[in-house]
This record gives sequence, structure tokens and C-alpha cells, in this order.
Amino acid sequence: MSQVQESSLRGFSTSNTHTDHVIYNSELFTLTYGALVTQLCKDYENDEEVNKQLDKMGYNIGVRLIEDFLARSSVGRCHDFRETADVIAKVAFKMYLGITPSVTNWSPAGDEFSLILESNPLVDFVELPDNHSNLVYSSLLCGVLRGALEMVQMAVDVRFAQDTLRGDNVTEIRMKFIKRIEENLPAGDE
Repeated sequence: MSQVQESSLRGFSTSNTHTDHVIYNSELFTLTYGALVTQLCKDYENDEEVNKQLDKMGYNIGVRLIEDFLARSSVGRCHDFRETADVIAKVAFKMYLGITPSVTNWSPAGDEFSLILESNPLVDFVELPDNHSNLVYSSLLCGVLRGALEMVQMAVDVRFAQDTLRGDNVTEIRMKFIKRIEENLPAGDE
């Protein structure tokens, strides 16, 4: 085998790993997302409206992303909210963002918890300008989680409790179970 072929094969074998694809996809998404947020800030007058738009976009993504997640992950139906939390943290975040947040701060009733992100890939290369102090830059994630869980009959409230862009040590996403959504099948489809 020639030195060029050997070199090409070495490069192929090291750059074609799943981890590298996740990193490249994550970086591309981060940069694209930054451009999207910048454009929304230009299009809307205040941060609250930008936050709503990001959440709405995230919701629409989540509604569609759940099908891909279920097909690719082979995860079955979760039996309770704790199992759902583990699947979100250990499978979904790893699959789509290449990170594994920790699940902590459970409420005594077991209906609320926190996802702690030591690093948030969406905020790589980002610094919030002073005139956008109310912008929740990563609010798209809240919408994605809410939309995806709604498609599996779970109504949840999702919000940011802490954010490294605001000077906090970690990013904390707080999730609260609201109710199980009953499927309304048309008559005769039961």
C-alpha cells in the first residue's frame, strides 16, 4: 500500500467516528443557531418576544424530532417521570447535542427536577450584549423538550433556572410534570 493510501485510510478511520460527527453537527448547529438568534433580535423589538419565538420554534422542532428520536434510540415507553428524565439526559441530549446533563433537585412529590448542563453547546462562542439582558438565549431547548414530550402524551412546564450566559456556574433547565395527556381517538378508531 502506498504512503498516500495509508495516510488516507488513517485519516478516514479517525475522522469517521460517531463522536466526530456529533461534534461537527453540534458546532454547525451552534453557529447556525447564533445567526438565527441574531436575526430574531433584529426582527423583534424586545427580548421577551424573541424568547417566545425561540420557544415556539423549539416546540415545533420537538414535535417532529420525537419521531426521529424514537426510531434511532429504540427507547420504549417510559413508565414514570423519573425514567423520562433519565432518557432525556442520558440518551436524547447525548444523541443530539453530544452532552449528558445530570438529573438533580427532584421535588418531594417527584413531579419536578433539574437538568444541569455543565456546558451548553448552544452558547459556545456567545456573549450576550448588555442591551439584551432579558434574552434567554437557549430557550429553544425548552420548546424542544415541551414539544417532544407533548407528542408522547406528557404536558410539562420547562424553563431556565440558571444560565452561564448570565454569570451562573451552570445552566439549569427546570422541568415540571403537569399532566398526562389523554389520547382522543376518533370514534371507531379504538
